[in-house]
Amino acid sequence: MTTANRKIADLLSTRKIEQKKSFAVLLDPDKVDFDTFPAFLKYAEDHGVDFFFVGGSLITHYAIDQLIAAIHEYTQIPAILFPGSNLHIDPSADAILFLSLISGRNADLLIGQQVIAAPLLKKSGIEVLPTGYMLVESGRPTTVSYISNTNPMPRNKPGIAACTALAGELLGLKNMFLDAGSGAEFPVPAAIIGAVRQAVDTPIIVGGGIDTYEKAYTALEAGADVIVVGNGIEQNPSLLPEVAASVKAFNSGLQKV
Repeated sequence: MTTANRKIADLLSTRKIEQKKSFAVLLDPDKVDFDTFPAFLKYAEDHGVDFFFVGGSLITHYAIDQLIAAIHEYTQIPAILFPGSNLHIDPSADAILFLSLISGRNADLLIGQQVIAAPLLKKSGIEVLPTGYMLVESGRPTTVSYISNTNPMPRNKPGIAACTALAGELLGLKNMFLDAGSGAEFPVPAAIIGAVRQAVDTPIIVGGGIDTYEKAYTALEAGADVIVVGNGIEQNPSLLPEVAASVKAFNSGLQKV
């Protein structure tokens, strides 16, 4: 990878070193209303959203290219692919979370899909962010656990999460993504985030089940570098400014309210 296409990777690393947290909004192409999308994008930019993650475990209406085009037209926020398969790759994105599902034992999502995607990504020139993807038990089955055909890691076993993340880092993965899944009953526990933070030096991304200011702040305190919210905002639009305020408060050194 050349220096020219390490913009997002360098930003994530720099913000981690500076202990500045980031806020990402996950956009599912199946759930975006393109009539109101420009207004939403402006709303997100006004509240300090740092990244848009684009994708999902199951996409039934392919509109990734249209969604990314709108992000680029109406904002300066990077659009980063969050692919559920090698079919969800679009070269117009600013970067891709090149996910390896290291918490499961499904070889197709550990390396199989990546083998198919690799030559396409190489040719596209898109910035690739090698990322260890770890599913954490969230209180109920989620789409990602069903589609991936894997069992999430137990939420009361932080040691397993720490060793899994460490193995991923030693294998060369540059980011860790701890995910409770869309529609999670419970977010990733602080003990899991903290154990992974102690084990690895990579940026840590945390998503799933973060639906309040307090849950966002708790994840940040535990060691998350990037907070991801998706399904919660779809159900409660006021959650976006609430989580944004939590990230801003943390970065300003304010105590949890």
